[in-house]
Amino acid sequence: MVRPVRITNRIRALRFAHGEMTQAELARRVGVTRQTVIAVEQGRHSPSLEVAFRIARVFGVPVDAVFSCAEEAEATP
Repeated sequence: MVRPVRITNRIRALRFAHGEMTQAELARRVGVTRQTVIAVEQGRHSPSLEVAFRIARVFGVPVDAVFSCAEEAEATP
């Protein structure tokens, strides 16, 4: 049986590194609701691939600089 993959993210850290951007500002720039940003940031919701790319574009980084699989994070020394 395949276990669900836990996706982690660095959204909060990236928001603060980019002038303490608010969740509302990120939501506006990505085109989603603030509640969506909150849920993704807290790991309660995985974004669509399109939204993940939009989030990464706002911060000017690749998608894998924002999101990672927990399994990959645990395997990295």
